[in-house]
Amino acid sequence: MLTLTTHPSIDKFDPQTWDALGDGNPFTTHRFLLALEQSGSVGTGTGWQPLHLSVESGGQVVGVAPLYAKSHSQGEYIFDHAWAQAYSRAGGRYYPKLQCAVPFTPATGQRLLARDNQARAALLSGLMQVTERLEVSGAHITFCTEAEAALGADAGFLPRVTQQYHWLNRGYGSYDDFLGALSSRKRKELRKERARAQAFGGTIRHLTGDDLKPHHWDAFWQFYQDTGARKWGQPYLTRRFFDRIHDTMRADILLVLAEEDGYPIAGALNFLGPDAIYGRYWGCVADHAFLHFELCYHQAIDHAIAHGLSRVEAGAQGDHKLARGYEPVPIHSLHWVRDPGFLRALESYLDQERDAMGAEIEALADFTPFRKPG
Repeated sequence: MLTLTTHPSIDKFDPQTWDALGDGNPFTTHRFLLALEQSGSVGTGTGWQPLHLSVESGGQVVGVAPLYAKSHSQGEYIFDHAWAQAYSRAGGRYYPKLQCAVPFTPATGQRLLARDNQARAALLSGLMQVTERLEVSGAHITFCTEAEAALGADAGFLPRVTQQYHWLNRGYGSYDDFLGALSSRKRKELRKERARAQAFGGTIRHLTGDDLKPHHWDAFWQFYQDTGARKWGQPYLTRRFFDRIHDTMRADILLVLAEEDGYPIAGALNFLGPDAIYGRYWGCVADHAFLHFELCYHQAIDHAIAHGLSRVEAGAQGDHKLARGYEPVPIHSLHWVRDPGFLRALESYLDQERDAMGAEIEALADFTPFRKPG
């Protein structure tokens, strides 16, 4: 017999038990999700109320899922604002809803952390049960794996495909090897871009583990605030979050820092997974040509090649990534709403959207800088 339970905080779980069910993705670790809660980045007043899900068998936890009750659609990056408006126009109440996700983190990874597919199926069924019991509009699983998307479709969730740009390591031994796969014109353009960026008058440093010090987070907080104010109005993360990840996750972090006369002027914050590097935040207090591209994209590629990582995930959106060798890839999510009429309408919409997205990904692939065969 399987027992389903919801939990108002991840600190109700044993960290080793939670992490043993995952695949090492830094964002679904107990320490990352706990840092969000302990720092006040999620919880009361944020619109992200923890409601984590667990499945037990014989008194043993065999599956968990990061779950939140949402009162808005901010910080998700797979957009459903139009759905919310349509739901409201039809006389329904779209919020609150349930979101199985990592807050503010558009990075693919397991969302159904489990011992086996039976436990994953139980988590999917449990999400529907909790949705019914709480009488919220629906449940959404965002940035899940392709395998989870297939399981979810079998369970009655509607699969959705969107798109991101990832850099894929095809066995390159160096950045020059990667450039060798590009057309001659694109190779020259990227070499010029990197040379100009690196001539900003300072140095670029890679900091991870114990090389990271509290004053580095003071500098990065300024960068984060500046970017947040220009892009989305109010940053999602609190200052305490960066203190928490310094204490518990600095071995999972790569901070690429640009310094001028020993003073930090720009930085890109990355998280490290077993087989990928994830670019998350960037900011600066001084403008230099192409420095953003250098710190966020080229330096991440350098690190991935040097450490044998299979890919760089550099976050949401950004057609400019194409010219830097980042390729369009499908992103998977799952959606279920309680209202059967709206569910049918949503299914029809998503069928059409998947076809259109497949065509878009195929078309975008023609704009990558790689040499064309033949």
